[in-house]
Amino acid sequence: MKHLLSAGDLDRDEALLVLETAEKLRELADRPIKKLPTLRGRTIVNLFFEDSTRTRISFEAAAKRLSADVINFSAKGSSVEKGESLKDTALTLEAMGADAVVVRHQSSGAPHRLAHSGWIQSCVVNAGDGSHEHPTQALLDAFTMRRHLGALDGRRVAIVGDVLHSRVARSNVLLLSTLGAEVTLVAPPTLLPVGVERWTCATSYDLDAVLPKTDVVMMLRVQRERMNAAFFPSAREYSRRYGLDAARMAALPEHALVMHPGPMNRGMEISADVADSTRSVIVEQVTNGVAIRMAVLYLLLAGAGSAVDDTVPEQRRGRA
Repeated sequence: MKHLLSAGDLDRDEALLVLETAEKLRELADRPIKKLPTLRGRTIVNLFFEDSTRTRISFEAAAKRLSADVINFSAKGSSVEKGESLKDTALTLEAMGADAVVVRHQSSGAPHRLAHSGWIQSCVVNAGDGSHEHPTQALLDAFTMRRHLGALDGRRVAIVGDVLHSRVARSNVLLLSTLGAEVTLVAPPTLLPVGVERWTCATSYDLDAVLPKTDVVMMLRVQRERMNAAFFPSAREYSRRYGLDAARMAALPEHALVMHPGPMNRGMEISADVADSTRSVIVEQVTNGVAIRMAVLYLLLAGAGSAVDDTVPEQRRGRA
């Protein structure tokens, strides 16, 4: 594939290839020198029209660990504020010789437009577009699950909260169903999107009924910045019905994982003691995000050759 725009673009074999490549690259986190020469001489641009800390730094760390040159572009303080269009920005990047462009944009579909417009020849990676998708987040979530639970076939995943405005939920439904997991979206009716019955997942309004038979519970942030109406009576009522606290965590099976794509609203969708518990893999998700984004950049720009194998200690090869 030339681009990664949607989790739905990946078939099962392609998704597993990314996850297995990330497994090898993940070992870099435990090495004194966390750098490979794989993408030396390549230029990767982080083109962020929307504020982000976690995702931008993760892509930057991934690119630098592969020895690529990185250019960070933020819409704030740039010519975009003066009215420059996406097309003109893209043409500028093409003139600079960008090999890959990582795009986050507040408008759904912007990365697709950039990839298929003919304006640039670079690889395009979707780092989140509006309320549409965030494919690398879904990949790192699946990667984290596999490290703890093994193969995802038949595993039950509950995604809880503001599904309506969540690009993470959409990408996870697509990817996890491809990998054989059974996904249930749990939210009040007002926070489920129109047409959700056509998604490859189940839905529920009752969190307490879903938790006892769940292998992974993924809590979503309530995205108030995207809300232009009252979707629930109050924050307290939402937390009472759909927040994950210690009492609800006790209803989970002993092996179940607690996840969150971040940033968290502690005390609303998740309590502090749950977020910091031994069941939580939220911090691990951040570490795994670097490995997944390294794998994506490697596969898009260097291809699935043997360069990764040559950097991994012999005794660890083939574990994935």
